[in-house]
Amino acid sequence: MDQNAASNSISEVIDAVQQTAIVDEEFLETVLTGILGRGHVLIEDVPGTGKTLTARSLAKVLGLKFKRIQFTPDLLPSDITGSHLYNESTGDFEFSPGPIFSNIVLADEINRAPPKTQAALLEAMGEKQVTVDNETRKLPEPFFVIATQNPIEHEGTFSLPEAQRDRFMTKTSMGYPSRGGERELLDRRADRTTQTPAARTVIDRSQVHDIQDIVETVHVDSRLRDYLVDICRQTREDHQVETGVSPRGIQRAFEAARARALIQQRDYVVPDDVKAIAVPVLAHRLVLTNEAQIRDADPKAVINRSLDAVEVPSIETPRA
Repeated sequence: MDQNAASNSISEVIDAVQQTAIVDEEFLETVLTGILGRGHVLIEDVPGTGKTLTARSLAKVLGLKFKRIQFTPDLLPSDITGSHLYNESTGDFEFSPGPIFSNIVLADEINRAPPKTQAALLEAMGEKQVTVDNETRKLPEPFFVIATQNPIEHEGTFSLPEAQRDRFMTKTSMGYPSRGGERELLDRRADRTTQTPAARTVIDRSQVHDIQDIVETVHVDSRLRDYLVDICRQTREDHQVETGVSPRGIQRAFEAARARALIQQRDYVVPDDVKAIAVPVLAHRLVLTNEAQIRDADPKAVINRSLDAVEVPSIETPRA
């Protein structure tokens, strides 16, 4: 698969998902940026916007195995990773894999589980493996977590620790559909005999790997690399920030910018790619000062100030 074929496949994936779920194209591009950049995605949104349907449709379109985990206060780490069960016929304990052993895992309402259970995802997200009873097991490839949390309802929830937030490449929200999109939902619902369009498989697992490999070949000019580093370092100088973007965050932004360029059907990154991924990739990594949190400061505003403070480099378009 070459760059043109990869870009065309990505466009087909977006079209196929939109035929099933009422979802904004920009949101889908942000989610795909995380997946193609070998990262994980955190979706913060109110219930009922179609997050589960979108994740399930995306897995089907990409030809990947999908599992959904409903996070609750009584969820145990073993409910996620799996455990050893006694087999009476053999007299041995055999490992029973948990739902984490899938390609795309939807961690629904992740902030409803206690920190110990949330931490069960940390090794899986960072190392793509889990350790159960001192035995390490590799997870399927590719492996992505799409986690959701409700930004409004906080009763009975546990905030994600900084280390876990930093594991997500992007954080985004679906938002409400347009008026036309909500009307289409009613039209689909009006006739019970009319089935909702089913997602169709556009590419398979091996092709997802191929596209990820092509992302690695996308060219990033040295001046753009400096631009990206300077933006991230600028967040550490902001008066409302206690902890700015980490070196890991800089790397994730680099990977996301390359993935975004490929989604836009280019084999090179431009400044607009960096600007487009800045908020979804960097804002959730910031730790604001106590005063800023009391004043309900917005991390997105910090990123935008950092973008304004760093001069945009002049980049010549590479010749074909």
